[in-house]
Amino acid sequence: MKFKTFSIAFLFIILFRFISYSGEGMWIPMLLEQLNEKEMIDMGMRISAEDIYSINKSSMKDAIVLFGRGCTAEIISNEGLLLTNHHCGFGQIQKHSSVEHDYLTDGFWAMSREEELPNPGLTATMMVGMEEVTVKVLEGVTIEMTTAERNTKIKENALQVIRDFEKDSEYKAAIKPFFKGNAYYMIITRIFKDIRLVGAPPSNIGKFGGDTDNWMWPRHTGDFSIFRIYVGPDGKPAEFAEENVPYKPNYFFPISIKGVEEGDFTFVFGYPARTNEYLPSYAIEMTTEIQNPGKIKLRETRLDIFSKYSNMDPKVRIQYATKHARVSNYWKKMIGESGGIRRMNGIAQKEAFEKEFNEWAISSPAMKKKYGNLLPAMKNTYEEMIPFNTAYDYYREAGLAIELVSFAGKFKKLVELSQDKSADSLLLDSELQKLQKSSATFFKDYFRTIDEEVMTALLRLYDENIDEAFKPAFFTTLYSKYNSDYKAFTQYVFDKSMFKEENKINDFLSGYKQNHYKKIEKDPAYKMYADLVNLYEVRVKPELTSLRNQADSLQRIFMKAQMEMQPGHRFYPDANFTLRV
Repeated sequence: MKFKTFSIAFLFIILFRFISYSGEGMWIPMLLEQLNEKEMIDMGMRISAEDIYSINKSSMKDAIVLFGRGCTAEIISNEGLLLTNHHCGFGQIQKHSSVEHDYLTDGFWAMSREEELPNPGLTATMMVGMEEVTVKVLEGVTIEMTTAERNTKIKENALQVIRDFEKDSEYKAAIKPFFKGNAYYMIITRIFKDIRLVGAPPSNIGKFGGDTDNWMWPRHTGDFSIFRIYVGPDGKPAEFAEENVPYKPNYFFPISIKGVEEGDFTFVFGYPARTNEYLPSYAIEMTTEIQNPGKIKLRETRLDIFSKYSNMDPKVRIQYATKHARVSNYWKKMIGESGGIRRMNGIAQKEAFEKEFNEWAISSPAMKKKYGNLLPAMKNTYEEMIPFNTAYDYYREAGLAIELVSFAGKFKKLVELSQDKSADSLLLDSELQKLQKSSATFFKDYFRTIDEEVMTALLRLYDENIDEAFKPAFFTTLYSKYNSDYKAFTQYVFDKSMFKEENKINDFLSGYKQNHYKKIEKDPAYKMYADLVNLYEVRVKPELTSLRNQADSLQRIFMKAQMEMQPGHRFYPDANFTLRV
């Protein structure tokens, strides 16, 4: 499963199983020796915490990378060979595929280094080290600040810490919040930019079970693909070049074919994004019972249309393979998330804990003053958030899911630059070049008939499920001129828009003059995009941002309160949070 929304924060998941005991936790690599090593050894681990994470010698962390934007990959040879999931390499496999060379169906194996395929834009990010920077990031933050003021100050502090580090370093840095902003860690990274495809099994192996098996356990698929990291002749990360050489890692994972036995200690080291273990019942109910069903329906509608045409034409199947995989990944994840919460009575369990918490919170006048109104405030905040979250979901999953509309939206910056009479001509030229590249990429994997049918279907769902206050302005045209005929409105947009044809876009861009932005603004697809963005920026974003900030603030207090309530939990030094294991 691919994590679309991720943090570069390098976390450690421990999974262990004995015949009579099981448990799990999410631990931080740099604190393993201090907090977790003894427990892990007691469970059966036969290596040390320093073998996993060390800044003084090579360790496992030197063989684990963030692959692309949200997957984990492992270095498995002394020449930079990378092992990752098939679905993580799926986009690259698809880009190299054609009807004549269908690597998705047939698989791909490079028989020599020269046959390994480059992937522009693909990166592998390796963690060099971690540093807690909570004190620096929270410097000057006071309890009197509003959430917006607090966030601004934290952002300023974090950027300064990053600038101070990067000015004298070859590495990059990112600062990420942990435990709802009660602690901050700087993640120091090395980013490799020349990643080449080496091998992948055919999809009937790599994607065996398809959407049905995705996010399920156990899996019965050969879910792997193989890449290689290349670096410059000096051994440092570099953009693709013929003279680049395979990367020589400080550490790589040897491959064992011994298998595992029941009771073996097992851990997984990678990039799991984040955990929402401490969310209240109100947030979980909003996600699983209100937001997920709507988004599942929207994605299922698109997937059915993708499949209908992909099954009819091998070219379309290749064009839409990555799109189908991306849409279906979180479609299945949301189905499982909502189903799992219901099956495990997750909301009821949260409510039971919250009842216990509330009894504790009002157990004395002092406690009641501190925490007595906390849960009612959280409940009210999440209830107020529901219509704005729903509006945001349809803005993203219905409006911007129309490919023609989202592609037209890429021209927004060109419009803004062109409206500025003093705009630098070099900036305009640069933007035109970017759009020409973007156009080639878009039309390579675009099938108009699919997009037309998707637009008609999504407009209907948008209209049927969203309150009038949260509908973009183009619905007025749909009602007045097209009598709510979604297909007729779709036909009008596609007939009149220049964004549907590659030749028209290329001619427009090649002959572009600064005053031509008016043609973009009048285009019906761009007007749909502008209406969507205007609705979001004016009606949705301000309220949603305010409510989310409020929820985050309450969540920080809730976690601090749980720390007081349950002093037996594991504590981290100098930070107001706990970690369950």
